[in-house]
Amino acid sequence: MASHHSLSIALIQQQDWQSAHQLIQQHDDMLSCMIHGYLHLLEGDKNNATYWYNRADQLLPVGSMEDELARLSKLSEAEAN
Repeated sequence: MASHHSLSIALIQQQDWQSAHQLIQQHDDMLSCMIHGYLHLLEGDKNNATYWYNRADQLLPVGSMEDELARLSKLSEAEAN
């Protein structure tokens, strides 16, 4: 289980984007890159978000930010099982 994923998502849900960013940027696995990209979307930095989603071989999300956070959370939960 990658606890840094679930912890980073919890920090995002608490609107502690800085701590989430500091934690997740230490990792470069697929889900970490997606979470990192999501954080850049929250900050309004689409170019940087695109870079991180591309590193995860993913496209930028087309749904709402809430939908994307739910998707990332589900991916994190699935990884834990």
